[in-house]
Amino acid sequence: MLVDSHCHLEYEGLVEDQGAVLDRAREAGVRAMLNISTRRSEWERVKATAARESDVFASVGIHPHNADEHTDLSEEELLAATDHPRVIGIGETGLDYYYDHSDREMQKRLFRRHIAVSRRTSLPLIIHTRDAESDTLAILTEEMARGPFPALIHCFTASEEFGKAVLELGLSISLSGIVTFKSARELQTFAKMVPSDRLLVETDSPFLAPVPHRGRPCEPAFVKDTASFVAELRGISLEELAETTTRNFYALFRKAA
Repeated sequence: MLVDSHCHLEYEGLVEDQGAVLDRAREAGVRAMLNISTRRSEWERVKATAARESDVFASVGIHPHNADEHTDLSEEELLAATDHPRVIGIGETGLDYYYDHSDREMQKRLFRRHIAVSRRTSLPLIIHTRDAESDTLAILTEEMARGPFPALIHCFTASEEFGKAVLELGLSISLSGIVTFKSARELQTFAKMVPSDRLLVETDSPFLAPVPHRGRPCEPAFVKDTASFVAELRGISLEELAETTTRNFYALFRKAA
């Protein structure tokens, strides 16, 4: 049984036929899905889906792309949004310097507010980082020194050096369908190195469909394809990979248990 540790069930490409999407995931052996929010306006929708579907959980947070739209978001408001039985994570949050859709300093400020709430609630921080390894690592290192908090790097595509550094800080690593791409040789090498107790898998659906589904909207059922590929990379069975990543999900997202 598998867990999709990061999907966007309210996004175009999935929400129009959400019931069928969920059914296909269950048929593929996906036992749980974490439905991620990226802006304040999504929070109630992800909570409602999680309340309705027993195998769906929710997160609350602001994606770095949307930081400029949420300059008024306070730590207390984000904290209040976590007070729901199906909200099990904070995010996604982080830094994205590839697109620079939001001011970098605002991204950093919101990232730190999310960290503070993660520390206060012990809910894991779900981190997005792109072309921002140095600043992401600096903030994580500084904030960990102030007080520990659980966290993972979602859709990991960063350097091996960054990966080793965040593992040293105690974070987990989640792999998406990108690892199946022919161009992802460095990521495939790193995927073999991630400690077995820190590894998760995800779809980031409706984005980044793995081989053999490229060109189609991604959906949670496809986490099985990513898991199969990673299992082969690591020289283990799909069943072992599924058991390990599912165990790791519930160990990290303890509220889900």
